[in-house]
Amino acid sequence: MLTVLAFVVALGLLIAVHEYGHYRVAVACGVKVLRFSVGFGHTLVRWKPKRQRPGQDTEFVIGAFPLGGYVRMLDEREAPVPPEERHLAFNTQPLRSRAAIVAAGPLANLLLAVALYAVVNWIGVQEPAAVLGRPVAASLAEQAGVQGGEQITRAGFDGDLAPVASFEDLRWRMTRGALDGRDLTMEVAGEGGRPARTLVLPLSRLEAKDADAQLFRKIGVISPLTRPELGELVAGGPAERAGLRQGDLVRAVGSTAVVDGQQLRELIRASVDGKQPRTQPWQIVRAGREMTIDVTPDVREDNGTTVGRIAAYVGAPPAMLTVRQGPVDGLWRGVVRTWEVSALTVRMMGKMVIGEASLKNLSGPLTIADYAGKSASLGFTQYLVFLALISVSLGVLNLMPLPVLDGGHLMYYLWEGLTGRSVSDAWMERLQRGGVALLLVMMSIALFNDVNRLFGLFG
Repeated sequence: MLTVLAFVVALGLLIAVHEYGHYRVAVACGVKVLRFSVGFGHTLVRWKPKRQRPGQDTEFVIGAFPLGGYVRMLDEREAPVPPEERHLAFNTQPLRSRAAIVAAGPLANLLLAVALYAVVNWIGVQEPAAVLGRPVAASLAEQAGVQGGEQITRAGFDGDLAPVASFEDLRWRMTRGALDGRDLTMEVAGEGGRPARTLVLPLSRLEAKDADAQLFRKIGVISPLTRPELGELVAGGPAERAGLRQGDLVRAVGSTAVVDGQQLRELIRASVDGKQPRTQPWQIVRAGREMTIDVTPDVREDNGTTVGRIAAYVGAPPAMLTVRQGPVDGLWRGVVRTWEVSALTVRMMGKMVIGEASLKNLSGPLTIADYAGKSASLGFTQYLVFLALISVSLGVLNLMPLPVLDGGHLMYYLWEGLTGRSVSDAWMERLQRGGVALLLVMMSIALFNDVNRLFGLFG
């Protein structure tokens, strides 16, 4: 229920803001708006404000299906317009006004993202400290000398190091480095009076197509340092059947000493021989007593790889800290983060178009709904971060030069501005059909990825 509610609220808010951008600029440019709708299908709510600007008689509607919205303006291309109202029609407006009205929707989403990021910065958000867990075996992090337990204080590219606020901040920089093909230099805090040292994460060895759901596994930095402690166990699962209990601290699996929750998860994943589970002795500490328990995992398929599972939460919560900024710095960081996410989204889309990045990065409504529910369950600030991210994605997506999107219409206006003549109706129809076809293909791929990601139906 929480997932559905969080999804509906997210879509409703983002669509309403997008359409409101179109609406406000249209009214400011003197265009008559006939209807402002959030959602499609059966009308749930319908009203007309008593006070509207001169020349306006807008009907506001909320539809049953919150998967879109629209602003219907007076336009001679859609219906006859009385001569006395022709100056209020969209198609009679100067080019700059039409372009501003179309661009206002995506820009409203980007401004919303700035506001949401700023609010999160002002409120403060709980995030894991930038302390690295045990790296994945043979990963880039292990090759760089990461052993687990390193506290990263600063990180950056080309010698320009900046303070690292949290583990999520560090992951963001890793993502940027992977997409740009740049090595990330990390400064490790010294311990016991020893000076700080640096590690270089060779992200330039990755290809852009590696920037998919498995990116951080390839890098080797999946999660922050956690105690190798067992949490809640699934009734009847391998952990419970072996005699493990919640709160058990794992010291070793087989002959391998365990120091971190992430390392323990990797050892569990690797506890298979071909398609068969491998039984191994676990050395644990329970209520101050050391003991050894033989554990046999279940075998599962994960993205085409056979892995072990014990049906238990593995790893204690990491050390957390509150990341908070002042009014001016928080707003500025909101602007910067919106710009960074927008630029990263554009680069990712561009690399997918030319085949340098995996199409698996495309996500659809099922994934969005899943993340909406997960973020809402983590708290208000995490939900705001999710809303900001989706708002950026919606804004950038609508600026793509596809004929059916706002960016496509801006492309038409650019042509009109350069040539002095508008796109012909015949060409407009051809481009619209092509845009719809391409958009349907993208939506199909996104839905396929959603189903595969959430249910694993296609291996």
